[in-house]
Amino acid sequence: MIQSAWTWFAVSILIVAWLPLLAVVRLFDRDPAHYRTGWWFRRLGCMLTKVNPTWHITISGYDVSEPRRPFVVVSNHQSLADIPVISCLPWEMKWVAKAELFHVPIVGWLMRLAGDIVLDRGDSRSGARALMTARQYLRARCSVMFFPEGTRSRHGGLRSFSEGPFRLAIKEQVPVLPLVIDGTRDALPKHSWMFGGSTQVRLTVLPPVPTDGLTGSDAASLTDTVRKRIAEQLDEWSGENASSSHDGT
Repeated sequence: MIQSAWTWFAVSILIVAWLPLLAVVRLFDRDPAHYRTGWWFRRLGCMLTKVNPTWHITISGYDVSEPRRPFVVVSNHQSLADIPVISCLPWEMKWVAKAELFHVPIVGWLMRLAGDIVLDRGDSRSGARALMTARQYLRARCSVMFFPEGTRSRHGGLRSFSEGPFRLAIKEQVPVLPLVIDGTRDALPKHSWMFGGSTQVRLTVLPPVPTDGLTGSDAASLTDTVRKRIAEQLDEWSGENASSSHDGT
């Protein structure tokens, strides 16, 4: 409990200190995608992973060598800890996030400064507006990030995926870049303010899935393909964990 309270205190200090910095960066950021502002906001997210010494994060997989090559990035979703962990990836992408987060003081202001995309689940037209904004970012050579499960998985299993991000990728003819994250459910359990104990968190970037030549009728197939690849990686890690437990390592 003491360690969790200290971690949240350090997180709060970092967030408050970052607001004037990001405001100044945004003031001089003339890029249509506000790329530099967003990049500095993700650096805050990554720094938040450093203040909890019990998180041990491993990042691996595909190397995005051209940061301004746009992707529709999708990831499974286990907990709020996914956000700072994924922010450690060394390129900028605009996040599609639920409207409630934008209402959080300071955090919401930072998200708006960075240009993240509001999705209001209570507004039937919000999804269309979010996709339109995401399309503008892709055309400005900036990737966009979705959690296609829509909400965090309560028990760590993979939920069904929304087709929206995949339809967007097909329409804009940009590749889908799948991310797979594991371990964050125990790092920050749902509906709890307390962090878990020593936690191994893994994040891997799978190879891009091209959309060249696909049409809207291929959206369901593309969604299924990407979901299966993420599920296969999670199953592989689950098998490794079971083997390690069996071996006593």
